[in-house]
Amino acid sequence: MIRRPPKSTQSRSSAASDVYKRQIYNDEITIEKLRKEIDFALQKAQVRDWFSDRWTLFNECTILQYDPATDETLEHRPDRVMTDGNEMIVVDFKFGKEREEYKRQVKRYMQLLADMGHANINHVKGTENIVALCDVDWKYAKGVFDEFPKAKKYWDYRKMYEEMGKSIDGVIIATADHTHAIITADAMTMGKHVYCQKPLTHSVYESRLLTNLAASTGVVTQMGNQGSSDEGTDLVCEWIWNGEIGDITKVECATDRPIWPQGLNVPEKVDKIPSTLNWDLFTGPAKMNPYNAIYHPWNWRGWWDYGTGALGDMACHILHQPFRALKLQYPTKVEGSSTLLLNACAPQAQHVKMIFPARENMPKVAMPEVEVHWYDGGMMPERPKGFPEGKQLMQSGGGLTIFHGTKDTLICGCYGQNPWLLSGRKPNAPKVCRRVPNAMNGGHEMDWVRACKENKSNRIMTKSDFSEAGPMNEMVAMGVLAIRLQALNKTLEWDGANMCFTNIGDNETIRTVIKDGFKIHDGHPTFDKTWTDPINAKQFAAELVKHTYRDGWRLPDMPR
Repeated sequence: MIRRPPKSTQSRSSAASDVYKRQIYNDEITIEKLRKEIDFALQKAQVRDWFSDRWTLFNECTILQYDPATDETLEHRPDRVMTDGNEMIVVDFKFGKEREEYKRQVKRYMQLLADMGHANINHVKGTENIVALCDVDWKYAKGVFDEFPKAKKYWDYRKMYEEMGKSIDGVIIATADHTHAIITADAMTMGKHVYCQKPLTHSVYESRLLTNLAASTGVVTQMGNQGSSDEGTDLVCEWIWNGEIGDITKVECATDRPIWPQGLNVPEKVDKIPSTLNWDLFTGPAKMNPYNAIYHPWNWRGWWDYGTGALGDMACHILHQPFRALKLQYPTKVEGSSTLLLNACAPQAQHVKMIFPARENMPKVAMPEVEVHWYDGGMMPERPKGFPEGKQLMQSGGGLTIFHGTKDTLICGCYGQNPWLLSGRKPNAPKVCRRVPNAMNGGHEMDWVRACKENKSNRIMTKSDFSEAGPMNEMVAMGVLAIRLQALNKTLEWDGANMCFTNIGDNETIRTVIKDGFKIHDGHPTFDKTWTDPINAKQFAAELVKHTYRDGWRLPDMPR
């Protein structure tokens, strides 16, 4: 929660950053020994058991490293990464001078992982007063709490709003997905400007509600998909609108996520709730589950009650460029497929296909019906014809978007960064999009602050205002619906205006796997799945579209 300081005290601080998640480099162990230990772990059937149940090891992934000397975020692909969701161990097998150079560089880099609330606050603290902080886990929040000792601390955002409502101008929300909507909506009805992390909401209805609340309240809004403010997104839009690749009828998107556990059975063990965690408040409007350390912190992303899987985590960064450039709204048809779909946990890999109807043509490009594909968990689209041999298909930031045009093919990475044409041409399209300086390293947040301070009558809209972020997030939520309803074995037809599927019959039923009991004994596989009882598919779909909140939690009414 932030409060605008008096103009006389406002000043911009120099670029700075805190260590959000430590990078560990142990000088006491030789590289050779460490490599042997890691390789030994890789050979074991249960890698995570070797490190403890909360550690996961990755052979290949990209991490972001912030260099405070240049104020730039760089990509790094280490040999091994181990993480428990809080701490990260980064391993590079370097020798001699190369190793010494690596050790020198490590001291300059800082991990920008998780803890997005802290990152967002750091990007505005140079000019704004942080007057109140709220978190359900005071151990996890300790670093932020310690950094702002004068800010009042809260467990429950509702109490914070009640006590501090008259003292604040804006609120930054960076909680688990399932609580984004209610915390954001309550702030908006109080007339407070809001910056909400991605995904904007957990459901289609919640997205529609925030879109309409933004219109009715007139507060400044911004979703935390910083790529929407980056020049890469501007270039993608300008090239397409200028007709550089012709008409587009197909878009393919992919991410290298998830990097947290998915495809898991519901834990049977009940852990003791830490004294520093209020599990009831973390659960919020969702159903109450017995506490287990696998849910929190960070790993909640893979559990349907709290998160939206890789789609929710990354699609707001990767699908936003197609949404804006192609002026998409509601899809008319969706279908999904995945690895084993469990009732409580997102699958390990997914593919979603959405069909969007034709839109109004632009002066230099038509907007015909277009199909948009999403891949995650290692699934990828085919390499486009003519794609350079030896070049990795996955682009910068662990993301990929391919626009298939009638004249050329446009490819970009996560956040829309580093766009290029398969033909090799360098477009020279007119610059028609407003630029936001330093968008990826604080500019996105500060653009929200800028708008908050402008007069409403002549305010310049932010780059991810809820008028766009809300409908775009519905697209993301639709992807989740396609996955969770895939057992209906059909292409689902969607009525966007009324937020309902039109081809699910009144008497259709659906069931999903509760537990995967697959085992191998003496070389013989045993398939033993526990299923839910068949339930009414239409009612199940309606609940996914608009959640029934737990007693004591209620969204504001939809504006008329």
